[in-house]
Amino acid sequence: MSLIRQERSLFIPIGMAIIAYLVEHTILEAGQAASLIGAALLVGAIVIASMRVAHHAEILAHKVGDPYGTMILTLSAVAVEVIILAIMMNNEASPTLVRDTIYSAVMLDINGILGLAALIGGLKHGEQPYNDDSGKTYGVMILTAMGISMIVPEFIPRDKWQYYSLYTIFAMIALYALFLRMQVGTHSYFFSYSYPTREPSAEESGAGADDNPSPRPSHRPSHAPSHPHAQSTAVSIAVILFGVVLIGGLAEVMAVLADAGLEGTGAPVALTAILVAAISAAPEILTALRAALRNRMQATVNIAMGASLSTVILTVPVMEGIALYTGQPFVMAMTPVQTTMVAITLIAAAINLNDGETNAIEGMTHFILFTTFIMLSFIGL
Repeated sequence: MSLIRQERSLFIPIGMAIIAYLVEHTILEAGQAASLIGAALLVGAIVIASMRVAHHAEILAHKVGDPYGTMILTLSAVAVEVIILAIMMNNEASPTLVRDTIYSAVMLDINGILGLAALIGGLKHGEQPYNDDSGKTYGVMILTAMGISMIVPEFIPRDKWQYYSLYTIFAMIALYALFLRMQVGTHSYFFSYSYPTREPSAEESGAGADDNPSPRPSHRPSHAPSHPHAQSTAVSIAVILFGVVLIGGLAEVMAVLADAGLEGTGAPVALTAILVAAISAAPEILTALRAALRNRMQATVNIAMGASLSTVILTVPVMEGIALYTGQPFVMAMTPVQTTMVAITLIAAAINLNDGETNAIEGMTHFILFTTFIMLSFIGL
């Protein structure tokens, strides 16, 4: 009974899924307004389900500690994103949906999540320390993965796309396999930071990074604190798996209603991509902001940069595999505006994440880039 009470919020998306499958055709026949309302309600249900998935991923993360913990969080979010994308592409969505979603996710993760977290964390704590090796490693991996999968395709002849698509799959798998071995193996200390065991008081927290006894990252991974709502590993895994399946079912109906509701409205094509990216990133946003407010910037960097890398390096091979299976290529090459925004973002991240400390100014630069991305999307660029 206690487990049912703890997971009672899951009854909302479960109920919404049942209702959606029963009345889907009735809603479609009621017109665009009803379809948009239904899609919005299903988006809310998906967010609730993804929050529970992220909650149990966070429980597992606290049990295993960094860097395994943030890896679990980012992988759960990417799984949600891939499932939604695969279902929406099956419903004859825009051929640029995969590209635009990956691009939107990178903008949201690096400029939105990391930017806002560094901004509010910097305003509260001043300079916030983290392991600068993690920022450098994530940055060069994201640049390489996006360059291979989303810039080079612009120059690939259409009759050769299958060959390059197959190469891209193997390249992404090879990159991630080596990165994963490094992240959990001999270089795991790249992604951890040794914080003092005592939480700073309210008076101390305003002094910034000078209160940390070690201005440079320790080569010993930090131990995560015990989670206040610890549950068995089996329960967490079961809820995560059930939640991912539930999200897939909700996404299938949501995609149909959203397409019917937006048809002929002139809404930006990128709006759907931003929505998919925001749904998958919603739990990460809260976790990253909480970490920044607790002066734990290492977790924020791992979540934001790790989510960006995972989105590119894991979503691309899955979706490219679907393209090869169906014989229908996606448009993966970014537009000039998207390429420019990614270049500015990664250059800014390389500069800001180079010294092992973040501050409000660095956070503001990324957050302004995020608002620029939103503006460009809504004017159709």
